[in-house]
Amino acid sequence: MTTTAFAFILGAYLIGSLSFAVIVTRLMGMDDPRTYGSKNPGATNVLRSGKKLAAVLTLLGDGVKGWLAVFLVASFGPAYGLGEQQVAMAGLAVLFGHMWPVFFGFKGGKGVATAVGVLLAFSPWLALAALATWLFMAFVVKISSLSAIVACVMVPVYAYFIVGPQSVYFGTCIIIAILVVHRHKSNLVNLLTGTEDKIGKPDEQGKS
Repeated sequence: MTTTAFAFILGAYLIGSLSFAVIVTRLMGMDDPRTYGSKNPGATNVLRSGKKLAAVLTLLGDGVKGWLAVFLVASFGPAYGLGEQQVAMAGLAVLFGHMWPVFFGFKGGKGVATAVGVLLAFSPWLALAALATWLFMAFVVKISSLSAIVACVMVPVYAYFIVGPQSVYFGTCIIIAILVVHRHKSNLVNLLTGTEDKIGKPDEQGKS
């Protein structure tokens, strides 16, 4: 790996390390989302606080950073000899940053919004297919984690037809799906035991 490629990928990781759940709640004078609900610094858990605006800002921030990190490499990388392989690596780096952020003790979120942002940079159709799957499942089962898991499992299938099995993005989508599903392992346990919360359920301590 060249120094330039390393710099771009490191930059993507640092962008991913900006945990918008923590940043937004601090700016809005709210409780740290890592202290209530699922303790996950993500939009769904922020929504448990009852502050919808904070949840929306978290969702947008985490999604945009995923898109931005990949967009920067795709746009400026070719001038330095970087290609799709480095673009794909940037997508994984920003996701790693979100999940294991250097700025927040390597304790990050589950990566759903950031993954969608990465997919958007890879292919708008790919992101649209994943988002449509999440929305359909969320409408039917009203469980964010199950919706995310199903959407992630389907992403490689969509990628096979949208970007093609020979594309480096196809393999990257498989890794993204594995990472996000792995981060939902505690939710899988809750789903199996019937204790997983519904979307928008407030924190048990009554935070608002």
